[in-house]
Amino acid sequence: MALYAIADLHLSMSEGVDKPMDIYGGAWIDHENRLREKWLAEIGPEDTVLIPGDISWALYLRDAMADLAWIDSLPGTKLLLRGNHDPWWSSMAKMRGLFESIKFIQNDAYDGGDFIVFGSRGWVCPGDKLFKPEQDQKIYERELIRLQMSADCAVKMVAEGQKSGLRKTIIGAMHYPPTNEKKQPSGFTDIFAKAGCRRVVYGHLHGEYVWPNGPEGWMYGINYTNVALDRLGCRPLRLL
Repeated sequence: MALYAIADLHLSMSEGVDKPMDIYGGAWIDHENRLREKWLAEIGPEDTVLIPGDISWALYLRDAMADLAWIDSLPGTKLLLRGNHDPWWSSMAKMRGLFESIKFIQNDAYDGGDFIVFGSRGWVCPGDKLFKPEQDQKIYERELIRLQMSADCAVKMVAEGQKSGLRKTIIGAMHYPPTNEKKQPSGFTDIFAKAGCRRVVYGHLHGEYVWPNGPEGWMYGINYTNVALDRLGCRPLRLL
């Protein structure tokens, strides 16, 4: 059993959604078929794939169903987090149970046996050139609360496992990068560190000129990785 990650699928398979990604060129040309091919070549039904945000271009859940059904048709268990381009994301009461292989993470965590995944959408961090305090501070603080709730669930799962002699690896995930472009610590990095994460993945950043704006490699005792689809060339990254 292995854990993989890939973000920013940007699917638009519903008849009511017209958002082709081919116009961006590069990795986005025919990206759905390329992703499917590489997914089928490497991932089996016993594996888990973490998808941290920007899943579907749909505006409403009914229009996202075609994209979610496509994800469900692929092997493995899929863990979905919300991205900034996922307005279709609805209440957990409406989404949970829609597809057997898809689990939605929001204010909670997922226990995969020998690993635990927690996370949230995140937001632009203070100190970033795009951060506007009057617009972003409240959203940033709200996302800190959501990430902390998810982290608390993960820590509790670890403690329960320890009672049975099980050692579980904690994986953190966000859609936004957890630092500003200066790679300075944030409330997000503090939560990941206190929860005991060794690995954190994120997406959101696209293009070779933008990728350096996010943390990559070991920082503050945690291994950070951008798993956006174009960054990975449509190939899910094996984490564990």
